[in-house]
This record gives sequence, structure tokens and C-alpha cells, in this order.
Amino acid sequence: MPEKTREEQLTVSANSALPYRYSAGQYGSRFLEALKNKKILASRCGACDLVLVPPRIICARCFKKMEEFVELPPTGVLTSYTQVTLPFIDPFTGEPRPIPYCYGMIKFDGADNTFQFFLEETDIRKIHIGLRLRAVFQEKREGNIRDILFFRTEKSKRMSKRTSKSKA
Repeated sequence: MPEKTREEQLTVSANSALPYRYSAGQYGSRFLEALKNKKILASRCGACDLVLVPPRIICARCFKKMEEFVELPPTGVLTSYTQVTLPFIDPFTGEPRPIPYCYGMIKFDGADNTFQFFLEETDIRKIHIGLRLRAVFQEKREGNIRDILFFRTEKSKRMSKRTSKSKA
């Protein structure tokens, strides 16, 4: 049987709506509620002191139930990163994401794991492992992960003193 040419093929175009609801669960919901108040919430294991953000019900180290919640500062250190240059539709907004952008793994101060999120800096030459970062929150927060706008490079106090001395 001969193959059909493109003009002979039947094509159907359709848009489908796939409405769904997702439950963040008890611990995830507490984390998202804390973001509304510009707070980073983690869970601490009472048996081995492991601190995980976002909070987890079960400890990843000793598998005990984690029942203690702790607030962490919105600061941390960059442990890995990448620059994205491939255009795609942002699942949070439904709009094309401006490129390039950088994404990293941030270890919050006081946490034992990393948290992945967008970085404000887009110049890959200005980013390095160990970079100090601070979470920047949206002005209007709704209790979802996008309440964090991005992570911004945090100037160290030592660097600021050195800069001000050189200007004097």
C-alpha cells in the first residue's frame, strides 16, 4: 500500500482541558502557608536531628516520623546550578519563559538537604558553587511555591567593607 502524502493525511486539531486538583498534604500545606508570611518551614527529626525543607513526614535518614517544625532563615548557599537556554512554556504562568535563565540547588542555612529554584542572576559567569543567596518573595503571596520569586545573590558583609574601604 503506498504511503499517503502530507496533503492526503487526515489531521485533527483540538485543545483539551485537563482540570485537576492536587493536595499538597498536611506538611506541604504548612510549608505553603508559611511562604505566605515570608517564612521557610522545615521539619526536624527528633531521633537524628536531620532538617529537611520542604517539611517531610518521614525522616530520610532514620525513617522515623518527623513531628517538629522549624523556621529557617531565607538564606543559603548554592550547591549546583545550570543555565537554561531552550525556550519553553512556563508551567506556572502558561507564558513563554524568558531565556536565558538560571536554576540552582540551594542549601538553606540550617537545612540538611537542598531546595531547587530560579536564580535572579542570568549571567552564568557571575554564578559559582558556594554563592550566598537570599529568597526574594512576591509582593502579593497566595500560599503556593511561586510566592518565592527567585533567589538573589547576597553580598557578604566582608565584601561590603572591602568595597567601602577601596572607595575611601
